[in-house]
Amino acid sequence: MTGEIAIDGVFLSSVLVSAVIALIAAFVLRRLLARFGAYRLVWHPALFDAALFVILWAAVVTVPSPLKF
Repeated sequence: MTGEIAIDGVFLSSVLVSAVIALIAAFVLRRLLARFGAYRLVWHPALFDAALFVILWAAVVTVPSPLKF
């Protein structure tokens, strides 16, 4: 992902857009994992959350987007 994305005349960096998408996905996944009790198996939840965000961000960046703004 390179360049900018124009949303209503405002140019946003594609890095910012992909990070926000990954952050929203991380929040949703974090709530699901907490609901099912997966954090009982995690040694350090803050490190786990940071790693989860990085993995999701990499996944968002590598998946090609069919939308062209």
